[in-house]
Amino acid sequence: MDLDFADDARVVLDARFAAREKGITGSRKVIRSSANGIRALHRGEWDQAADLISDAGTILADITTALADHPDILHAGFISDAAKEYAEARITAALFRSDPVPGFAELGIDPVPFLHGLGEAVGELRRRLLDLLRAGDVDQAQTTLDAMDQIVDLLAEMDYPDGMTNGLRRTTDVSRALVERSRSDLTATVVQERLREDLGKLNDLA
Repeated sequence: MDLDFADDARVVLDARFAAREKGITGSRKVIRSSANGIRALHRGEWDQAADLISDAGTILADITTALADHPDILHAGFISDAAKEYAEARITAALFRSDPVPGFAELGIDPVPFLHGLGEAVGELRRRLLDLLRAGDVDQAQTTLDAMDQIVDLLAEMDYPDGMTNGLRRTTDVSRALVERSRSDLTATVVQERLREDLGKLNDLA
């Protein structure tokens, strides 16, 4: 029996395995750089954040190019996770700096991980909103809440089966809950500020 095809199969599988390992290693780097970039944003370290997020984008682009001949790996879960984290970082950076939010085509990624990254950015905005409230910047906190509202409205419009969107409905529900909690926090702060002002006026009259 002729089994010469075994060597040919091994060549194909060796190439596929090498591509998979490159994808996994690169994805981890993308996720790490994106997460560190977001942390730098919260610290106000804009240049460091930009460098980290740019590195993540470069690595993700390299992975995409390297896996062009391996679509089964390119569309694997770990690649989508990396794309989602990169999207979250780019979107968060834009919103923190009041820049236009990049779309999925500009980022060079599929719409599904992009939308998940958009939803994850709501959590980063909530953290920023709380920091703003602690700093007494109610106006900017309101602007941040408005951005969160817009994101949730957009996600809610994506009414497709979960199998197509990788469970986007759950991400939307979580984001909506964060918005409502943030709205409550902002309202409480505004009410407290008004009470403080009213008490101050009464003390002045006294």
